[in-house]
Amino acid sequence: MADCNCNANKSIKCSVTQCENHCSSEDYCSLSSIQVGTHEANPTMIECTDCTSFRLKK
Repeated sequence: MADCNCNANKSIKCSVTQCENHCSSEDYCSLSSIQVGTHEANPTMIECTDCTSFRLKK
């Protein structure tokens, strides 16, 4: 499935195809910037971080 209207931001690589901001033809995000957050009080590992710009693809 090609996403013809996607403007891939080559500075933000992303492989989460379930996100509506993912460029399905390339592994990049279409946003100009993203917000990274955490769900932990004291994050110490990569698994503790989240892309809070994620939006589930409809």
